[in-house]
Amino acid sequence: MDKFFDKLTDLGIDSGFKLLGFFVILFVGFKIVKLIIKIINKDRRFKLFDKSVQSFISSFLNIFLKCIVLITSLAYIGVPMTSMITLLGTASLAIGLALQGGLTNMVGGLMILIFRPFKVGDWIESNGISGCVDNITVFYTEISTLDSTKVVLPNGSLANSNIKNFTTNRKRKLCVDFSVSYDSNIDEVKKILNKVIENEDLVLKDEEVFIRLTQHSDSALIFTVRVWTKNEDFWTLKFNLLENVKKAFDENEITIPFPQMDVHLDK
Repeated sequence: MDKFFDKLTDLGIDSGFKLLGFFVILFVGFKIVKLIIKIINKDRRFKLFDKSVQSFISSFLNIFLKCIVLITSLAYIGVPMTSMITLLGTASLAIGLALQGGLTNMVGGLMILIFRPFKVGDWIESNGISGCVDNITVFYTEISTLDSTKVVLPNGSLANSNIKNFTTNRKRKLCVDFSVSYDSNIDEVKKILNKVIENEDLVLKDEEVFIRLTQHSDSALIFTVRVWTKNEDFWTLKFNLLENVKKAFDENEITIPFPQMDVHLDK
């Protein structure tokens, strides 16, 4: 009986040391993986790659190296490699069926990386969400909206959705509508709009400028202005035109009407 308890004690101590080693290998291994990823990200040769490629590779390596650490830890506590491979093969099928969305997102990430509908730093709109691409990982893409909200979009849905990329082209066409009252002189309004545009430095002067009356609405005449500008100046130019046209209309006594309705009562 004493020998039995001695063997049981030795077995418990041995199992305890192996379990402790398992967690130590996991802890130290994950720390080393983190250090390796950090070194790779700081390497000058790695920084020669596009930022989208950098973020994707970093994410992939992080997952791959942690899987190696986990397998090493299991091997340390005595799990046979042949059994582990069989188990992984069986589990991979079950996990693959259970995580079809994850695999779809991984394939979507590869498609984004290969076909490059957008890259890190681009301003895009997809699935009703608009923002700047901060990071592209294996499974998802991180976007920051105008109010600095972080949005995480699955790569699978992104790869199969309509994507508006506002940053791809170096220049953009700005279209702005201005409304004036029906008693305004058309030629005078066009002259005022043209003068405002000529005084705006952010407008590309070598591109075509469009100023025309485009609509007779219920309460106003609608003039449409279309000009070209550099991509980075798009919003600044839009705000400048809205402010400066209003000032020019006020100086020339051009009325900007508000919606109204005439009601006639018959006795």
